[in-house]
Parts: sequence; structure tokens; C-alpha cells
Amino acid sequence: MRMVCALVAMLVMGPMMGPSAADAAPSQIAVFDFELVDTSLQGEVDGPRKDEEGRLKRAGDQVRNALAASGQFTVLDIAPVNAAAHGSNLQACGGCEVQLARQLGADLVITGTVQKVSNLILNMNFYLHDVNTGRLVIAMSADMRGNTDESWTRVADYLLRNRLLAPNYGAPQAQ
Repeated sequence: MRMVCALVAMLVMGPMMGPSAADAAPSQIAVFDFELVDTSLQGEVDGPRKDEEGRLKRAGDQVRNALAASGQFTVLDIAPVNAAAHGSNLQACGGCEVQLARQLGADLVITGTVQKVSNLILNMNFYLHDVNTGRLVIAMSADMRGNTDESWTRVADYLLRNRLLAPNYGAPQAQ
């Protein structure tokens, strides 16, 4: 676990190390739209819901905007490969997310899922891969209760603030 934390720190904090933060270029990152894994009875019966499709798009936008605002990353436009990304299951395509991100010139790539068990029980997941090696750098997850715009936004914000962009992620926190 310490090795993973050190690698995440190097990847996330790397642009700020070296001679000076101003001299280092931020990491190039591609963030793909999130995917829904709907294992609920409602999803099986009714199929995809427009409100959830909108939330998936907004979750990806929220992550892209937060990463860009952090100054630690240059967020790449996924438009050139977006159709191919939407045509694949990025979690089960054998590394196609890494190949698509490589086409964009990314150093890192983030994919995400929201698993829906029911309208009350959902889970959001971020997956960060190193494009050069194809390896999963870190995965993070948070549960949410309620299938609303607010719950999705809050859990994405939690993962961003307390995991992905946390300066000492993985270190014991003072109580």
C-alpha cells in the first residue's frame, strides 16, 4: 500500500517537484465520461434513464473541471476519441481506454463507473491508469444513498477532494 501511495504521490505531485513548480509541465490527463453499471431490477425492466445519462456526463465534466482548476493537470479534449470510447465498455475492453488516451497524447487516464444496485444504493468509482505502462495506478470508491443530482455531485466532490487531489492521500489523517 505504501508503494501505491508513493506512486500516486509522484504522479499527482510530480508536476510540482523539481526545480520549481513553474518550470514543470502539468501531467496530460484524459478523463472519459463515466459509465453506468445498472444491476437494479428497475434498470433491467425499464432500461436506461435520461436523468442518469445526464448525471454520468456531468460527473465526467465535474472531474475534468476540478482537475483543470487544480493546476496539477492539463485536461485533454476527448472529442477525437469520444465516439470510440462510448462504443466500448471501458472497464472490460482490455485496455482500450489506455490506447484511446495515448492517441490524445495523455500521460494518465481516468475512467469512472457508477454502480446502481437500486435507487437508494449506488457506488461511484474512479480508476486512474498510467498511459505509458497501462497499469492501474489507483482505484477509489465511495458509496452514496439516493439517486439524485446532489448525491452524485457530492460523492464525486468527495473523491476528488479526499482521494484524487488530496496532498497526502494514503497518509494517516490527524483526528
